[in-house]
Amino acid sequence: MPFRWSPREHLSLAIYVLKWLCLSSPVGAVVGSACALFLWSLEKATMARFVVPWLLFGLPFAGAGIGLLYSHFGKPAEGGNNLLMDAIHGEDIGDSAIVVPRRMAPLILFATVVTHLFGGSAGREGTAIQMGGSIASAMGRWLNVGKDDMRILLMVGISAGFGGIFGTPIAGTVFAMEVLAVGRMNYDAMIPCLIGAIIGDLSCVAWGIHHTRYSISTAAFSLHSLSWILAVKTAFAAILFGMASVLFAEMTHGIGNIFKRLIRIPYLRPVVGGVLVIVLVYILGTRDFLGLGVFSPEPGSITISSCFSNMGADNWSWWWKMLFTAITLGSGFKGGEVTPLFFIGAALGNVLGRILGAPVDLFAGLGFVAVFAGAANTPLACTLMGIELFGSQYAIYFAIACFLSYLCSGHSGIYLSQMIGSPKLKSPHLPPLATLRVARELRPGWINFHIRRGDENKKK
Repeated sequence: MPFRWSPREHLSLAIYVLKWLCLSSPVGAVVGSACALFLWSLEKATMARFVVPWLLFGLPFAGAGIGLLYSHFGKPAEGGNNLLMDAIHGEDIGDSAIVVPRRMAPLILFATVVTHLFGGSAGREGTAIQMGGSIASAMGRWLNVGKDDMRILLMVGISAGFGGIFGTPIAGTVFAMEVLAVGRMNYDAMIPCLIGAIIGDLSCVAWGIHHTRYSISTAAFSLHSLSWILAVKTAFAAILFGMASVLFAEMTHGIGNIFKRLIRIPYLRPVVGGVLVIVLVYILGTRDFLGLGVFSPEPGSITISSCFSNMGADNWSWWWKMLFTAITLGSGFKGGEVTPLFFIGAALGNVLGRILGAPVDLFAGLGFVAVFAGAANTPLACTLMGIELFGSQYAIYFAIACFLSYLCSGHSGIYLSQMIGSPKLKSPHLPPLATLRVARELRPGWINFHIRRGDENKKK
């Protein structure tokens, strides 16, 4: 067979890369800078809360303010991450395509900082992703890009926000491609997302922002010296990590639905949520489960960092952080879910490591990424995040934990607009390309399940 080569094809590829280098770089730079501003503001707000403890009593009033702000100015932006996914999927509202509003970026930044200033238990990934999508959408409309390019540009905004906020550009690249559909990757945006994530991370760091680093001191295991006993323990823990991710997602969605059903006035929901958080603080006698939970000036406090030590968490720390976060986000406060998921996973991993006689710091790291993998249905991105944060020597254990957690989480997740591209389990009741929202509505609730089973027993 003669040698064949098409110079025109490679010229087109070169033009494609150059085009997205020109489009993705400014998006990544602006989004990375916005992440730097957000992280700086978040740190100042957190330190202010530590210095002035009585700010916690302002949480209900802060919730009312956030509710009123979104009721009057943020209606189009209330969809958050799900709105971004719907826009990328290309769904329509009537005759007009979904538009990501420019106001989403400043609204979510302000509301999240206020949430953390007064003690709400929330994260930061959702804020970074929404800022990234909003900025990318604004720049795309300014440049008058086409529908297909706008879709890719929104994915670039997601990757830049994720890469910039966590300092993990490779995981950010894959996350933007993986998060849109369960079991299906969007490789058409790979190069644009990679450029955006790298530039976003570099831009954030250029502003002097330093990301929190966690370490695993357990002796490294290579693929050639795989410990099968440790692998089996990892697999067992991964099943529990997956179940924890389901519990978190269902609690957050369920509490949100209860608030909407019982409290008709939107801005009153976070008021009640804020009161519940304050009550929980005084019932438990600790403030360890407020805010991000990344660090604390109080000695002996339970934080993500402390979970990497033997006595750094108690047996129920993961549960209390889950409840605090579900109430905070379910009642209408703003922020992300991922950093609380890191806390939940690390605390649960700490407990399982001690029970199973496994390295506690390694299992805290496994839970750190695996609970997120199950909740977001992004096992590959989370495996890569584990490698970027903790080192490649633990790669096989991260893969086991993340992929099994993903499988065991079923068709549930924190992003209800996620499409099911490749079902984890074949079901005749699941429509093609259904979203997790549809799958959740088709799944019988706990009460309905028992009523239905009782009816069937009566018929017998």
